[in-house]
Amino acid sequence: MADDMEDGEQLSLIAPPAAPPEPANKTKKKRVGHEPAEVNPVAEVVLDLPLAHLDHRFDYFVPQRFDADAQPGARISVRFGPRDVDGFIVARREKSTYQGELSPLRRVISPEQVLPDRILRLARSVADYYGGTLAEVLRLAVPPRHARVEKETAEALEAAATGQGDDEKPTPEFDIEADAPAWSDYVGGEALLRRLRAGDSPRAIWQALPNATPSREVGWPTAFAAAARQTLAGGRGSLLIVPDARDVERLIAACEAVGLEPVRLTADQGPSVRYASFLATLRGQARVVVGTRAAVFAPVNDLGLIAIWDDGDENLSERLAPYPHPRVVARLRAESESAGVIIGGYSRTVASQQRLEDGWARAVVAPRDIVRARAPRVRTLRSTDQRQAGAVAPARIPNEVITAGRRALDHGPVLVQVPRAGYVPRVACAQCREPARCQECHGPLSLDGAKEVPRCNWCGRLGGWQCPECNSIHLRSVVVGSSRTAEELGRAFPSVPITLSGGRAPSVIDEVDAKPRIVVATPGAEPIAEGGYAAAVILDAGMASINSDLRAGEEALRRWLAVGALVRPGPDGTVLLVGDGPPVPTEAFVRWDPAGFAQRELEERVELDLPPAITTATMTGEHAVVSAALQRFTPPEGVEVLGPVPSQYNDDEVRAIVRGRPAGDLEAREKFARAIAHLQATRSARKMSGLLRIQFDPPELV
Repeated sequence: MADDMEDGEQLSLIAPPAAPPEPANKTKKKRVGHEPAEVNPVAEVVLDLPLAHLDHRFDYFVPQRFDADAQPGARISVRFGPRDVDGFIVARREKSTYQGELSPLRRVISPEQVLPDRILRLARSVADYYGGTLAEVLRLAVPPRHARVEKETAEALEAAATGQGDDEKPTPEFDIEADAPAWSDYVGGEALLRRLRAGDSPRAIWQALPNATPSREVGWPTAFAAAARQTLAGGRGSLLIVPDARDVERLIAACEAVGLEPVRLTADQGPSVRYASFLATLRGQARVVVGTRAAVFAPVNDLGLIAIWDDGDENLSERLAPYPHPRVVARLRAESESAGVIIGGYSRTVASQQRLEDGWARAVVAPRDIVRARAPRVRTLRSTDQRQAGAVAPARIPNEVITAGRRALDHGPVLVQVPRAGYVPRVACAQCREPARCQECHGPLSLDGAKEVPRCNWCGRLGGWQCPECNSIHLRSVVVGSSRTAEELGRAFPSVPITLSGGRAPSVIDEVDAKPRIVVATPGAEPIAEGGYAAAVILDAGMASINSDLRAGEEALRRWLAVGALVRPGPDGTVLLVGDGPPVPTEAFVRWDPAGFAQRELEERVELDLPPAITTATMTGEHAVVSAALQRFTPPEGVEVLGPVPSQYNDDEVRAIVRGRPAGDLEAREKFARAIAHLQATRSARKMSGLLRIQFDPPELV
């Protein structure tokens, strides 16, 4: 009974103050300079507070001297408890529902209205969808203020308005016939452009063709630029989201080539440049924005298109709570702002396939005869094939690879993809095969060179090693990295230049010429070759089977297709897949059929009640923290808790999986998210110790 009373008293801290029967404000004689504004003297504000039980609006009164600047969307500072807290004004009203005396705004940090109502509503929807707080989402949506940039851009805008700035640039022609070739190979591609130009809101899951053609005029950057240009022709703006900075530069170049003037919005720009890009978008000076994952919140005016490239790339998974994925944010934003959506890639994620199955989007794909003509020839070299050829033990780089590489080097460069960077990233005892671990922190050991001493990948400790099981001091490689692979290929091809890209190379290389060379790259760091690669080799395909995540097969196929897309089409290009990769992704790669793979994968997950067919959340932390949270958690009907079990990423943590009803049941998803938010608020109000990470739709499951 005492616990019930305590719960009831504490839960009252979670909800906003209750409204009295007759709303009224108590007024007292204010100090000089604190007289309230004559019109709408009450400001509703949201504050940058980390506590979940304070995730609601607060009322403050607006002093007369702040009346002009304290408008919805402006940054402000208020007194909250013993300290000043920053926040945003979200509304101005005549009266407050709060019964007590309202405190005044301390100051208006900037009159710039950086939080438009449409972005506020989007941020609230995202927070509710993921069971997070509005403050967490706003930190992602609105970049920190840079006062100098704000002043300079305002002065430039004022100069342009008074005719003192540069002359306005002529608007380029937006002929739909010029953009049609980028989409003409796809069923429904040209219709997609026409709908965007007409102001409609089409939603497409686009399976892009390999783009290693001599002209390179039909690549995905050109297709995205064409869609953005036709959207602009219809009077609306576009938001183009890509995984990393290299893709940003490629897409910006494609947009500029068709007469667009895109704005770059990425986290690595630096505070001043990023804020300048944000302000240009907010003020309507930029109609096309190209950026990475957080740019999906960019305040584009009259938004008509949100395009996302390669939604399965891990770089698009947000690392900060509440961990929103751009794919979900795009869906929520498109529905609220009536914008079109294109989610494209060489592969297709299971999550995107689900959007097709529930009718939210339509597939835009090329006919099979065009796919066969544009895709390279794929061959597999399994260990059984090598044994049949007479090999005593399957080699990591078989003779077939050496022979095919020499033949391909007569016609151009050859790409070799290696799963891991470094020399030997994982080692084990040469005698008993026990994984080699650091004697201090028990982290995995690696070798940086043939004559180097073992190094711990966690604490960096260097030194000798002795196996605790058999006392042997000899090591063997478990995983071979890109540096060791380049060394082996250098011995096999002594007169051929070797180029290393990614991992511990000085830098990731963007492009290489058409001269014969061998390029060794890690996934995501493959350079584009002029005219396409003559051949590509994917080593250690069996490593995809080691990963126990649900997305292991999906991720393997995505990486393999990205390599194949860089190889010359048809008989002029060959891809060799070396190793015992998972059979289903391997077959899909040979057929170049990512759509069939995604459909089969989704059907299996629906049958087995696995994500993304059902809504899933994880709770990760120390055992005592997770256990205490589960005791407080009241799951809605149809929600079950699995675990907790030891985390596979941290030996000191455990993880519990909470899964609910099918993801298509939006009402059940809303109840699930509210229950998670209520748990967070309860822990916050009770000041429960320990870090608890709650994540909806974790990437390794979805």
